Amino acid sequence: MSSRVHACEHTVEVAAPAGVVYGMLADAARWPVFLPSVVHVERLDFDGVQERLRMWELAGEAGAGNPDNPDNPDNPGAGAGAGAGAGADAGAGADAGVGGVLGGRVGSWYARRVLHPDVRAVVFEQEDAVWPGSVTSGVWSVRPAGEAECVLGLRQERGLAVAAADGAGARREAEADVHRRLAQVRRAAGRWEQWDELLLSFEDRVRIEGPAELVYDFLYRIGDWPGRVPHVERTGVCEDVPGIQVVSLDTCAAPGGRTVSTRAVRLCFPHAGRIVYKETLTPELVAAHSGEWSLLPDASGVTVVAAHQVMLRQEAVARVLGAGTGLLEARDHVRAWLSRASTETLGLAKWHAESTVRRLR
Repeated sequence: MSSRVHACEHTVEVAAPAGVVYGMLADAARWPVFLPSVVHVERLDFDGVQERLRMWELAGEAGAGNPDNPDNPDNPGAGAGAGAGAGADAGAGADAGVGGVLGGRVGSWYARRVLHPDVRAVVFEQEDAVWPGSVTSGVWSVRPAGEAECVLGLRQERGLAVAAADGAGARREAEADVHRRLAQVRRAAGRWEQWDELLLSFEDRVRIEGPAELVYDFLYRIGDWPGRVPHVERTGVCEDVPGIQVVSLDTCAAPGGRTVSTRAVRLCFPHAGRIVYKETLTPELVAAHSGEWSLLPDASGVTVVAAHQVMLRQEAVARVLGAGTGLLEARDHVRAWLSRASTETLGLAKWHAESTVRRLR
């Protein structure tokens, strides 16, 4: 294998203020709703300037399975529910998804970043979770080009353990990766004036008088849901690596009861009582959907929270909901159907845990 470092650097013009784009790059926790390839980002440490992250990403796809990606071959008009009612196990113990390319699709990395807001730059060093020494480093930079425009740059260097044996092939892949990442940021940032209307976050929660272990088991075993959860008609689960589930789901949770299909990647942290997901094939109204099931136990039971983060697809609103429908109505529509699905699942998890306890008494 070549010992050379493969380096490349490219820039793109972005129709958004430099401060907005830098803020988006600095706030990595929100990347799952902004960047199609990012499944989840966990902040491990932060001192205000330097941070350490754990990241999960669709390896080598850069969101090819997401309908918001123009290269996606799938029909964007899918369905709702894979995330709204999804849970999985993302790794043995408390550490989710240890393993470079997980399940053949999901990559996991540790990243150290240094934020430089004064010059609008983010310096990073990224190390594969499975192959220590496989390092990618670089810097994001943002340069103003007017009041509402900027130039976004990404320089990236890949060490020998990351590069392929074929030096030319490695260079092509490195170039393509930089172009993909720049394009993702440019597409998301280009909607900045509508973010307040397009982005929505909400929670549903239920109190359960039963052990957290039973609740978690119900949420994790999504393959059993067609016989347990009325709005779930079919599930397909691929779990090549324990804790990393790639899920396809047919549901009738959307308004009108029609059957719709979604796909999602689910990561679980069983020791922490958390299940994180990112939909990779979303309904037509939804550009991105990520979320989390979290269990908050106490002395007498557990509170279960279903959290959602959603980015609407503005251009689909009139087509799906009718001419003249505004974004406020679309927000209410999407929240209602996602909340209905997660609330039904939470209610059945409550019944499962509490009825099991009653039978054992």
